[in-house]
Parts: sequence; C-alpha cells; structure tokens
Amino acid sequence: MNENKKTYYVGMASGEITQSDTGSPWDFKIEATDQEIFALREIFNQNYSAEWQSFFRAHLPFLEYHYDQANDKYDDGMMRAYQMIYQLGDAEAKKHIESLGILQ
Repeated sequence: MNENKKTYYVGMASGEITQSDTGSPWDFKIEATDQEIFALREIFNQNYSAEWQSFFRAHLPFLEYHYDQANDKYDDGMMRAYQMIYQLGDAEAKKHIESLGILQ
C-alpha cells in the first residue's frame, strides 16, 4: 500500500502539526504520510506528558535536573522528533537541523 504524502508544517515549541502554513508560527515544512504524522504526533504527545512531569519535579528542590527521568524522556523525545523531521523535511528543514549539530 503506497500512501500519498502531504505537506505539513511543524511547530517544535507547541508540538503543533498542521497542513496550513498560516496562523500559528511553524519551524519546519515536511512531506509525510498519515502514518508518519501519527507517529510524529505520538512523539509530541509523549513529550507533553514528560514536560508536565518535569514541571512538577521542578518544585522538588532536592531532586537535581540530571537525575530526572522526565527530563531524559523529554530530551529523548525531542531528539526523535528532530530525527523524524530531518527525514521528512524539505531542504531548508534539513539544513537548519544540520546547523544545530544535534543529529549524529
């Protein structure tokens, strides 16, 4: 089954994925199938959950950042999102992600 790819716009800070390039600010333009968009949305949903866990952890002064599993999950999720956007992104998206130096 060969799914057609559609154009989407992704906002990293908000975790928003839309087919409209107007309205909310977006960071990357990608071409993706419905399944790929579902997978990317799942990464953003997991990051949203980890972000809330980190928020609550931040109010516990005795727990240091580098021992926080929620922060590790969030960082891992962001790395997976950037990797996926790099694979699906246009030339400008790839160039920007390469300039960040976060992918190996």
